[in-house]
Amino acid sequence: MFQPNMFDTHHHMLDMTSKSSENDLGRIREEEFETRSGTETMEIPSGEDQEPNQRAKRKRYHRHTQRQIQEMETFFKECPHPDDKQRKELSCQLGLEPLQVKFWFQNKRTQMKAQHERHENAILKAENEKLRAENNRFKEALSNTTCPNCGGPAALGEMSFDEQHLRVENARLREEIDRISGIAAKYVGKPVASYSHHSSHAPSRSLDHGVGTFGAQSGFVGEMYGGNDLLRSIAGPTEADKPMIVELAVAAMEELIRMAQAGEALWVSCDNSTEMLNEEEYLRTFPRGIGPKPLGLKSEASRESSVVIMNHINLIEILMDVKRWSTVFCGIVSRATTLEVLSTGVAGNYNGALQVMTAEFQVPSPLVPTRENYFVRYCKQHADGTWAVVDVSLDNLHPSPISRSRRRPSGCLIQELPNGYSKVVWVEHVEVDDRAVHSIYRPLVNSGIAFGAKRWVATLDRQCERLASSMASNISAGDLCVITSTEGRKSMLKLAERMVMSFCAGVGASTAHAWTTLSATGSDDVRVMTRKSMDDPGRPPGIVLSAATSFWIPVPTKRVFDFLRDENSRSEWDILSNGGVVQEMTHIANGRDPGNCVSLLRVNSANSSQSNMLILQESCTDSTGSYVIYAPVDIVAMNVVLSGGDPDYVALLPSGFAILPDGPGNSTGGGILEVGSGGSLLTVAFQILVDSVPTAKLSLGSVATVNSLIKCTVERIKAAVMTEK
Repeated sequence: MFQPNMFDTHHHMLDMTSKSSENDLGRIREEEFETRSGTETMEIPSGEDQEPNQRAKRKRYHRHTQRQIQEMETFFKECPHPDDKQRKELSCQLGLEPLQVKFWFQNKRTQMKAQHERHENAILKAENEKLRAENNRFKEALSNTTCPNCGGPAALGEMSFDEQHLRVENARLREEIDRISGIAAKYVGKPVASYSHHSSHAPSRSLDHGVGTFGAQSGFVGEMYGGNDLLRSIAGPTEADKPMIVELAVAAMEELIRMAQAGEALWVSCDNSTEMLNEEEYLRTFPRGIGPKPLGLKSEASRESSVVIMNHINLIEILMDVKRWSTVFCGIVSRATTLEVLSTGVAGNYNGALQVMTAEFQVPSPLVPTRENYFVRYCKQHADGTWAVVDVSLDNLHPSPISRSRRRPSGCLIQELPNGYSKVVWVEHVEVDDRAVHSIYRPLVNSGIAFGAKRWVATLDRQCERLASSMASNISAGDLCVITSTEGRKSMLKLAERMVMSFCAGVGASTAHAWTTLSATGSDDVRVMTRKSMDDPGRPPGIVLSAATSFWIPVPTKRVFDFLRDENSRSEWDILSNGGVVQEMTHIANGRDPGNCVSLLRVNSANSSQSNMLILQESCTDSTGSYVIYAPVDIVAMNVVLSGGDPDYVALLPSGFAILPDGPGNSTGGGILEVGSGGSLLTVAFQILVDSVPTAKLSLGSVATVNSLIKCTVERIKAAVMTEK
């Protein structure tokens, strides 16, 4: 029985290569610099309009004004490399974004460099023609030369010195051609090899082709990862993509501001107090947008506002730091990566910051597919003192048939309020194929609560309270016997934070997980996956089995949440505590709701091997969902944490519950209840260390035991909360 968790001919060819390279290179540069030098606003095409002969229909450019170009040309002659301050001053004078000025100067420098390279290429061509003429002259001379010994034609060996000279010159010319081709490849996104030896067949790829691919990369798929991990196959943007990304971000920012500030015509209030988008009015207000909705995707759009206990600077820092953003919203963001930072902002803050990112958004259940997105995030401070952060998908740059979700302009407006508070207006607007959502979660997803603005704002509000609590310096008198310092309090909260993040990252249907269904009994299916843990200071070494199941019960979420977080009722469902008495040793409140807290529990069991087992538990709740997450902890390691030691080396295997409001149930007509019926969607998840040797093989007995454990726990919970009146 396992123990509970404690953690990748030649002269003619030269002539053809040179001519073809020059022709292709000239065409590439003419297209590239005609579209990039001074073109500003564009309409992104839909996925099906990708043929080159439809280029004029697919793209519309709005050029800079003559005055703007003249001013920047004049400045360029004096200073071709302006710094941030100079770009900002120019942008104010000309009415442009600092990034637009930045990319104009980049393109101008590239254009000048290309003209210089073109001149060099013409010189090389002239040298090549000269060498070819000399070669022909040598051949003619050779044909008229006779051997002094036999009177026959001279042998080729007699011309070896001249032939060698030609070979050296040809090699030098080929090297020059490769160098210039490499420069061209850098600016149009083509591999250098495609120009070096096959330039007569290499098609040009200008800015509007959306260079890039979602080809699978090796080395990522393993025991923990599925075979369709979209996020791990996405590369960063090419140089040719970047001006287009800037234009798209600027347009998305304008749309977000208008949507966040729009009146009742654009937004309709729903029964669950969430504002939903009026799609007809949206299409009239934004006729172009980022292009038409792809076939097979449906729209989800909502707006929510709230006042949170955090100043605007800290909020911006969280949103623009992918690690902190993923931590604060760990219940929604299962994975996120910044692929490239196009701008860090100006004047020492995030004003004008631009990042290309990938992220995976989830509901805490293996029955709801995650939503993967490739997008740009843009932060800007506006004239009235408000800040805005907007996301918009870049799928049109890298179209993929397997992408099931894209983000239209989504994000938030942040307004500074007195006393360190901020007002946040959040807009969430996506297009998604949600046909794979399990039937018991469909009403929740259709309501907009599962992925909508209400959930983002509620999570932010709760996490702001948690962060405020973690910075508090007072320790209650009841905790003095356990937590001896403010450092100990902070260490315990940090450990609990890591526990919650680990639970949330492992409970959803992420494409990084390879869940296997153990049984087929309707909504009670148990999903399992295994993980080998080695050299990870935050987890115990060995074979870890994760098991999760989701089901609906006709009981209000508050009752389920209060039952599961109460240490006095723990023996009714916690099989691993062996019926022992559970006592709360310390309690740290981290929110206005009494259910938001971190606790350290002791299990006083009759079993001597478990008599001193400790349990770290965090419970949290808001209007969109609740969690009760816990992990057995080693008493020696916990003493180090309570004394203010580093919590990163405490091994944890979190288990627990995610409780979401509203789900299906049996109405009087035998149909499905509407959202708001008062039922609960409950996900139960366990992580168990089944073997402490990472190289060991998983036994069927361990799988069967964990399967039995989770089903027994589910039945106990149902019996307890269904009879409790």
